[in-house]
Amino acid sequence: MEQVAVLGAGSWGTALSMVLADNGHAVRLWGHRPEQIKEINTKRTNEKYLPGIELPELIVGYADLCQALENVRTVVLAVPTKAIREVLGNVRQCLKEPITIVTVSKGIEPDTHKRISEIIEEEMGSLLQDVVVLSGPSHAEEVSLRHPTTVTVSSKNMKAAERIQDLFMNHQYFRVYTNPDLIGVEIGGALKNIIALAAGITDGLGYGDNAKAALITRGLAEIARLGSTLGANPLTFSGLTGIGDLIVTCTSVHSRNWRAGHLLGKGKKLDEVLDSMGMVVEGVRTTKAAYQLAKKLGVKMPITEVLYDVLFNEKNPKDAVDSLMSRVKTHEMEDLVNILDKSEQEK
Repeated sequence: MEQVAVLGAGSWGTALSMVLADNGHAVRLWGHRPEQIKEINTKRTNEKYLPGIELPELIVGYADLCQALENVRTVVLAVPTKAIREVLGNVRQCLKEPITIVTVSKGIEPDTHKRISEIIEEEMGSLLQDVVVLSGPSHAEEVSLRHPTTVTVSSKNMKAAERIQDLFMNHQYFRVYTNPDLIGVEIGGALKNIIALAAGITDGLGYGDNAKAALITRGLAEIARLGSTLGANPLTFSGLTGIGDLIVTCTSVHSRNWRAGHLLGKGKKLDEVLDSMGMVVEGVRTTKAAYQLAKKLGVKMPITEVLYDVLFNEKNPKDAVDSLMSRVKTHEMEDLVNILDKSEQEK
């Protein structure tokens, strides 16, 4: 049994705490709201984020960050991406020895264009032993119900990734693969939220399955274009953190990003949508970062561009979709050939 701290008592942090507890590990689940922590410890529930779910006894809630981190060598970071730097700054103040951080958040930081693992390395310095990314098609609601789920872990240090694989692997319902392509795993996990927002918009507009299938397919091409430019292996995007994550996020009512897009497609304004969600919609922030990065690198990302206009320039969603349909004609396989050629040249 290992003591593991999970920072972030939202739906995903809580669901992963359940996986760890089911595997026999003692989980210290930290949250910043004392009333939520009291509920976790006294009622064994987290009703706001996982209604109707009973939490295992091996999960103990902590409102004090330093207490949660005491004598812990593995920390699961499950806070929204915009809070990561602040939380890690507080984590540093509590530590005496380096730790391994498992990041389960998905996003790219606007302006710096850093992936989450890069932010962690920058913030933690010598207090970081390893950083491992856990990603893949996984709704917290289904994990908490112990429905079969499969994810991937990646790291610069694959020995660390394999240790985290063992930590989370549950042979009844939670299968974990390893993948050495850290860049691809992170980029796939982050950018699928952009496409999910767009898929929600098309559903909100009532455009049906044909439009959504096309959007997912062309969205995958955008992800692969940007990812391969950043050094990812194109094959990663045909796996769990590429097409797998796209399918689950673009087609399910569990997806916050899909739900937010659906409301936008119904005519709601962005501020109104975000206020009504009650949870962070990572795709909004990631759209801004990916738009900036694509412009900087000269990468074509038409879906990201029109979504950026919808989110930040108040473009009408229907006009945005229509503009995608009226783009200059091109060859479908051109993207794939260019990506594979680039990958071969870099070998």
